Amino acid sequence: MAVEYRCCESEFFIHILIIVFLVCFAGLMSGLTLGLMSMSIVDLEVLAQSGTPKDRKHAAKILPVVRNQHLLLCTLLICNAASMEALPIFLDSLVTAWGAILISVTLILLFGEIIPQSVCSRHGLAIGATVAPFVRVLVWICFPVAYPISKLLDYLLGHGHVALFRRAELKTLVNFHGNEAGKGGELTHDETTIIAGALELSEKTASDAMTPISETFAIDINAKLDKELMNLIVEKGHSRVPVYYEQPTNIIGLILAKNLLAIHPEDEVPVKNVTIRRIPRVPDTLPLYDILNEFQKGHSHMAIVIRKCNKTEQPENINGADYPVKEVKIDVDGEKPAQEKTLKNKRPPLQKWKSFPNNGNKSFRGSRSRKWAKDMDSDILHINGNPLPKLPEEEEAVGVITMEDVIEELLQEEIYDETDHHVDDS
Repeated sequence: MAVEYRCCESEFFIHILIIVFLVCFAGLMSGLTLGLMSMSIVDLEVLAQSGTPKDRKHAAKILPVVRNQHLLLCTLLICNAASMEALPIFLDSLVTAWGAILISVTLILLFGEIIPQSVCSRHGLAIGATVAPFVRVLVWICFPVAYPISKLLDYLLGHGHVALFRRAELKTLVNFHGNEAGKGGELTHDETTIIAGALELSEKTASDAMTPISETFAIDINAKLDKELMNLIVEKGHSRVPVYYEQPTNIIGLILAKNLLAIHPEDEVPVKNVTIRRIPRVPDTLPLYDILNEFQKGHSHMAIVIRKCNKTEQPENINGADYPVKEVKIDVDGEKPAQEKTLKNKRPPLQKWKSFPNNGNKSFRGSRSRKWAKDMDSDILHINGNPLPKLPEEEEAVGVITMEDVIEELLQEEIYDETDHHVDDS
């Protein structure tokens, strides 16, 4: 009788231990399903590279397990379902049928769903890294069943789920991380503004940042640098002054204000006798990023914005495909200007500056991090009695854009120098 009682008692405790194990196992699978599957591959890669030392360590352990998300999902759900289905079997031997159902539902709901998912939603990274080896074992155990289902899901839903943000979404995310949003972010107002400006820079074109040609201060190439004109240049305070020929819209170059320091107003030196630098021409649809990259090459920090007069013409392909380019070469050795010719080139998107010849310098086309030898003479406009350049009939100058204009769009704020007259609207 005593032996039978001990057997019943030992069987009772064994069933209790199995029930506790099944509840804990189901809770772990449920928590890992929420904790691991809620973290995308991109989030884990960011943490593995830029997180805290502890987060980098945890993310490196989880990444190999989460790579095949459908296989991991099937494994966790199969183990969770198996444990929940087995729980009433062991409870049925201890209590009545309705009692087994009531207790199993209560245990699974409280200890198998609510508590594990609440904990793993907050500490899923640390828990996932701790049990990563155990999860790998479960994946191999469930592989015969989970693998075909995961492949079916890959076929129906797609293999990869890359959660990358679009520009607008990334801009909103940056704003949420600003300290002004009140969400505990560390970014200052200036940092969020600059990041937002950088994200918008590729969507803005030259026409968005240019100064209209009607508001541009320019001087005639046939004018004389007398006292009145020199005082006007000093009053404007510009470091670069555009030079036009015949009409203000036909800007052919620019002069640097510092080059006028050695000129005496009493001499009334003609503008065409001073050093006139070439000024590049850019289409009004060129993105500001491309203009910024060209400004960084050092040939000029000012450009003329050109618009096609004939709207029916096909726009230039800025993606590097073949397209005809009408190029006017201005001779730098004093000879007659070269004839206009139509070339068909396959050039990168940034090579749209028509006034600068490459002169065989391969480093001109390189990345902006490379050093290149600058040919100063190629940037100078040599007249020597030759006909001055004019805009083609199908083009019109609509504005002027400078490096400062692009930087202002990047900073999302006006830049005032010593000569600017700031007016407070308030």
